[in-house]
Amino acid sequence: MINIGEVLLDLWNSSGFAAMSAGFMDGGWQNLVMIIIGCVLLYLGIVKQFEPLLMCGIAFGCVLTNLPMGGLYHQELWDAFMDPSNPAYHSFGAIMREGGLLDITYIGVKTSLYPCLIFMGVGAMTDFGPLISNPKSLLLGAAAQMGVFVAFFGAVALNALNGLFGLAPDLVLGFTGPEAASIGIIGGADGPTAIFLTSRLAPHLLGAIAVAAYSYMALIPLIQPPIMNLLTTPEQRKIKMVQTRPVTKAEKIIFPILVTIFVALLLPDTAALVGCLMFGNLCKETGLTDRLSDTMQNALMNIVTILLSTSVGATMVGQNFLTVQTLSIVVLGVVAFGISTAGGLIGGQIMCRATGGKVNPLIGSAGVSAVPMAARVANSVGQKNNPSNFLLMHAMGPNVAGVIGSAIAAGFLLSVFG
Repeated sequence: MINIGEVLLDLWNSSGFAAMSAGFMDGGWQNLVMIIIGCVLLYLGIVKQFEPLLMCGIAFGCVLTNLPMGGLYHQELWDAFMDPSNPAYHSFGAIMREGGLLDITYIGVKTSLYPCLIFMGVGAMTDFGPLISNPKSLLLGAAAQMGVFVAFFGAVALNALNGLFGLAPDLVLGFTGPEAASIGIIGGADGPTAIFLTSRLAPHLLGAIAVAAYSYMALIPLIQPPIMNLLTTPEQRKIKMVQTRPVTKAEKIIFPILVTIFVALLLPDTAALVGCLMFGNLCKETGLTDRLSDTMQNALMNIVTILLSTSVGATMVGQNFLTVQTLSIVVLGVVAFGISTAGGLIGGQIMCRATGGKVNPLIGSAGVSAVPMAARVANSVGQKNNPSNFLLMHAMGPNVAGVIGSAIAAGFLLSVFG
């Protein structure tokens, strides 16, 4: 005869509720907090529309990975994977045999497959015409990487100071050099590049850096305008720019080929990112591969976004995420992003003066690689000061230059710290 009481007791003992309550003081409370954080992120993605296509996946992955006994993600397997003394070092065999669903999908993050495919889709959706017609925009895209390199050179200087005073030479305000480089790339406002670099240099910080990067990308309309108003005058914000020259189809086809060859030869570590970005753009511009371009922009982009976002969210395990480091990443990330915006505006100021007032310095703020949001914000601020001012296409030049610039910055940091 079945004992209902024993059945119910066995059901309780085998449930996640029992596991979480039994281990509440040994980390269960951290999992509970992360589930709440995941729900808050879902609220921000759905209700506040903070990068919903990625934020919803990251948040749901966060919830899934912190549910006890689900067996979806195993941090210990990845810790063993990263341990050089482990026989399974850099072998996915143990993960394929013992891992859960999110362990398997995370392989695409670890191998940098997903960020590269995202870049392919971005390339297929991007028009490099404004950049080709106004090559000076490259300088503004480069200037807007200032936040990335301020963090990098700051890390070098602090490492030297730590060594001078006899402290641990690999620590930078609690972060190693590779960790500081991964945090600095947040300043480029490029989520896929941040994930690409962090998965190589500091995979244990991936969840915090991804959430910070995409949150700041979503908050561009709030973060950038105060900096733009601070570093430009009302008269400068009213400057109207002349229409750029038309770009031929041949130029649009040759451009991605030349950029791929030049950048890959200059910084081989960027070949995957830049190559995928330019291949996607080439398929868009040939006019003969519309089916490929459509797949990259839609089906492929959507599938990879699902896999990337949930896999990144899976790394937000309570025991690793709820640390002082995470809060530091959030603060340092917004500082890097603010400095990058300021760097682009300073570059715009220089260009404005060098051209005798023909360039509106607001377009420099679009040098961060959040396409096309940063360009829209520059246009919006310009129109608030002069309703007849249309800066969108002019701002798209620095904006797409920022995409290339952030990839080059990541390749440089990877060559130094990788």
